[in-house]
Amino acid sequence: MPNDSRTRFTRDSAREWDDLELISQITPEAGELDLEDRQALRRVAGLSTELEDITEVEYRRLRLERVVLVGVWTQGTAADADNSLMELKLLAETAGSEVLEGLIQRRQKPDPATYIGSGKAVELRDVVAASGADTVICDGELTPGQLRQLEEVVKVKVIDRTALILDIFAQHAKSREGKAQVELAQLEYLMPRLRGWGGNLSRQVGGRAAGGVGIGGRGPGETKIELDRRRIRTRMGKLRRQIGEMSTARETMRTRRREREVPAVAIAGYTNAGKSSLLNRLTGAGVLVEDALFATLDPTVRRSRTADGRLFTIADTVGFVRHLPHQLIEAFRSTLEEVADADLILHVVDGSHPDPESQLAAVREVLSDVDAGGIPEIVVINKVDAADPVALAALIAKERGAVVVSARTGAGIDELMAVIERELPRLDHEVRMLVPYNRGDLISRAHTEGEVLSVEHTGDGSILHARVLPSLFVELERHAKPVEIVS
Repeated sequence: MPNDSRTRFTRDSAREWDDLELISQITPEAGELDLEDRQALRRVAGLSTELEDITEVEYRRLRLERVVLVGVWTQGTAADADNSLMELKLLAETAGSEVLEGLIQRRQKPDPATYIGSGKAVELRDVVAASGADTVICDGELTPGQLRQLEEVVKVKVIDRTALILDIFAQHAKSREGKAQVELAQLEYLMPRLRGWGGNLSRQVGGRAAGGVGIGGRGPGETKIELDRRRIRTRMGKLRRQIGEMSTARETMRTRRREREVPAVAIAGYTNAGKSSLLNRLTGAGVLVEDALFATLDPTVRRSRTADGRLFTIADTVGFVRHLPHQLIEAFRSTLEEVADADLILHVVDGSHPDPESQLAAVREVLSDVDAGGIPEIVVINKVDAADPVALAALIAKERGAVVVSARTGAGIDELMAVIERELPRLDHEVRMLVPYNRGDLISRAHTEGEVLSVEHTGDGSILHARVLPSLFVELERHAKPVEIVS
């Protein structure tokens, strides 16, 4: 393809979609990238301050006010790259920032020194200065060295996708356990990056810094970075103990549910796919519903019943996202166990999203990381009322057995409940027993935990015909007389 068919995109003069298609056909796998393509820092249309040297780690709080986004496009199509940066834009806005510019640099792989290359870093500096931005957000996880060197060039604060997601989690955490989990993840992220957050972190305590001891009082001492690391390690140890204690209480509740043999359903999916809305529609839980990323961090467990009367629990869980920081997966492991211990997963995907298939893949990757990859899954395509019919048909064709619903309007909910009823573990025993009147509690348990088919009252007691769990079956054998048992 001749070089004149390449395009450079700017915010003021974007090319037509045909030009995008020309670029999208050139992937790193197809051969070497053209020189102009490789060197172009492409602005993404539709992504639209004081310069301050903040060096002390304790003062480097995220101040996401006016930001420039930058990503490195290494594979896939131009549309894939734009979708990734649009998601970063939503993340940045969720954190409370105003997005001024979005830039994409095409490379075989991120530059090991400055992420986008030294020349492009200088161009990025000019864009930052012209727009009045105070922060650059990179669509990837930067190494400490990349973070430090890119900051030195652009002269404003630089953060990566991981730090942004951690900040959003910190804003949305409400429970004591959620706050502890987020803080632990932030400290684990910060620890290897202390050296990259300002040269004065290596100063040693001595002289006036040691309280005015003066001559004879200066020694090698403890450098400030060593002091920070020691304090962070101490805090991380305390947080891990707290989370361990809180996860014990959560495990106790799960154990009680398992002992009662109540089937568990977990709602999992990409962030902002409509999981909480679906929980409210299925159970009337009244959980907070917000059109924002990561609105739900603390799991909510509610009870529900199938049409045939079987009791089951359904849990709303934290949403996932592409490249979810591994620190968060580890910190939230006790919470994600709600998914790993489930008997059935409702995998909710936003049917109106431009790329729902990548969302499905990202969620399944996280489910595999928490040992939930082998649990039976029902794909629930939500927001059907806002989805494109052609894209929706393609997704249904690929995801065989998917259920199409709208949590907002209630469309498809009855069909989803029927599928849940079919896929839930079946009750093991069908019984027909004469239960004495003084053991009415057994009939009550059959109504609560099982599926009662009929109850007939006689002079000697009540004849219970029901499907029950093994634990109740044992109790009935002990205290009731069999009329007929079909196992």
